[in-house]
Amino acid sequence: MKAFLARQPIFTQHKSILGYELLCRTGPENFFTGGNTSEASVATVDDVFLFGLNRLTQGRLAFINSTREFLIHDYLTLLPRDLVVAEILESVRPDPECLAACRRLKLAGYRLALDDFVDIPGAQPFIELADFIKVDFQVTSPPEIERLAKEFTRRKIDLIAERVETHEMFQRGVKLGYVYFQGYFFCRPQMVERRDVPAHKMNCMQILQEVNREELDLKAIGQVIKREASLAYRLLRYLNSPAFALRTDVRSIPHALSLLGESGVRKWVSLVTVAAMGEDKPGELVMLPLVRARFCELLAPLAGMRANENDLFLMGLLSAMDAILDMPLAKVLAEVPVNREIKDALMGKAGPFRSVYEVVMNYEAGMWEEVSRAAAKLKIDEEKVPDLYMSALEWGKEIVAGNPVPVGAK
Repeated sequence: MKAFLARQPIFTQHKSILGYELLCRTGPENFFTGGNTSEASVATVDDVFLFGLNRLTQGRLAFINSTREFLIHDYLTLLPRDLVVAEILESVRPDPECLAACRRLKLAGYRLALDDFVDIPGAQPFIELADFIKVDFQVTSPPEIERLAKEFTRRKIDLIAERVETHEMFQRGVKLGYVYFQGYFFCRPQMVERRDVPAHKMNCMQILQEVNREELDLKAIGQVIKREASLAYRLLRYLNSPAFALRTDVRSIPHALSLLGESGVRKWVSLVTVAAMGEDKPGELVMLPLVRARFCELLAPLAGMRANENDLFLMGLLSAMDAILDMPLAKVLAEVPVNREIKDALMGKAGPFRSVYEVVMNYEAGMWEEVSRAAAKLKIDEEKVPDLYMSALEWGKEIVAGNPVPVGAK
């Protein structure tokens, strides 16, 4: 049975990455929505071995959902103590056997987090062992959010704000003393009364416009790239690498564009443009549209949409541009002449492109039932999806790290 594994980042106050919560599903018939959660926890550890911990977290912490059975059997000790955190689910009660297991973990140097924390009678024994306490900002009242901040800051327990969906929620959490944050706030634009897009980002937007016109004008694209030194450098660096196995060195921007060909120009110029626009953003945010783009592209053949690979790639790239440019997505799309199917999909209109987008977004969030529904619409073999996700993740990491990847590499 194919292993399904997604991850959700946990950020610091400065929007760097503390680690990732790993979300598991063992296969198309098992969603872990109120079923055997102990099996899910064990499967997560098994999947970590399968995929490789470093591939999933790049040396950062992995938060692993832990049930009572998972804890008392000491399964977490199969993983390195400096890289994992036992995230004790809210359904677990601090009975003597469970507490003894938690104390064994602590003595062995492991860290514990309390998931979806609610301050109820009987919670104190877990609190005394906790390194992190996660508070759901969507269901916890504002007065209680503030009270918990005061209580646990005093006790020197690090607070993680969960389901932080807006920048305003993030700012409030920082002010109250929450140390870490989880949610999709980093995908939302920070809006102010007036925000000018920096000149180099405007150049990037202009290039995006040029490479997505129906008739490609390589001369016009070359002129714009020449005005933006960082883009020219990225493009030449990629093409001069051994990965492309070119028979001659790339001598100029026009030469580079001629070597790429029309499809390569559209893809690679779009990619380096997005990377350049995200230079002042957290690394996870910069990687996000790259992973989505590659994931969309890899799903295309499974969905019978091989002819639309480039369009789906661009759809993934544009999906987080509102956060990278700090402007509404509708405004971004109004300034880039992409085809109607891409715009409709990103704005929520049903169709094949939207179904691909829903597979990607729901997989990213670990919303397995929704993944199944979207995949079924496209007649996708769902068991092939996890490998494509991991491939997209690896590809995105290589791009962000500055390692060239050949055009059209699968």
